[in-house]
Amino acid sequence: MSERHTLLLRLCGPLQAWGIDSRFSVRDTGREPSKSGVVGLLCAALGRCRDRPVDDLARLTMAVRADREGDILRDYHVAGKGGYYRASGAIERTNVIPGNRYYLSDARFLVGLEGDDLALLTDLHSALRDPVWPLYLGRKACVPGQPVWLKDGLHRGQGLLEAISNYPWLGPARVKQVERPARLRLVLEDADGPMVRPDQPISFAERTFGPRRVSIHYCPRPATCLEEVTPWSSHV
Repeated sequence: MSERHTLLLRLCGPLQAWGIDSRFSVRDTGREPSKSGVVGLLCAALGRCRDRPVDDLARLTMAVRADREGDILRDYHVAGKGGYYRASGAIERTNVIPGNRYYLSDARFLVGLEGDDLALLTDLHSALRDPVWPLYLGRKACVPGQPVWLKDGLHRGQGLLEAISNYPWLGPARVKQVERPARLRLVLEDADGPMVRPDQPISFAERTFGPRRVSIHYCPRPATCLEEVTPWSSHV
């Protein structure tokens, strides 16, 4: 059996949006990053165009650790164009379409990607430090609040579950020790998992995605906090 390696990413920001079932005027978000969204972020880091294959990235096994779950935020807005008219003394707009966009507010995730291609993971680690295109947390309105790249994010010869379970907690450091969660939710890609997510990327050019099975687990919160061990500004 080939040796396995793991690459860890930090996805933290004021707003994130990881929709996998958006329809028309409703743009949803999952409770954690989707695989299609993470692969899209990696493509941006590499400068890989939408019409390029993503098979090598899609083959990586993904896990997400929710270090801070975040809150669902709804943004109600209207879009469209049309004339204005006055009725009963008020100015109203015609031909507008109401919509709802959902976001995750103040969430923090540690994402792990496992594979046996060390060269690919090394290239990804380097690309995240100096991305070709800007990185977003699901939508262009959602910029990272801290670097996605982790200096010690590449774990050679270490499996996904071990790497993601033992990595320092992503904080925030200002939270008192007694208020920090005792355990963290893990969403693991699992061929026998009981849940199905329609976010396995096949082609971004044709916007086609396949099903992906996952299972939910929990791990104890690591005793160390990354922001206390090494301030995020030193990772830039």
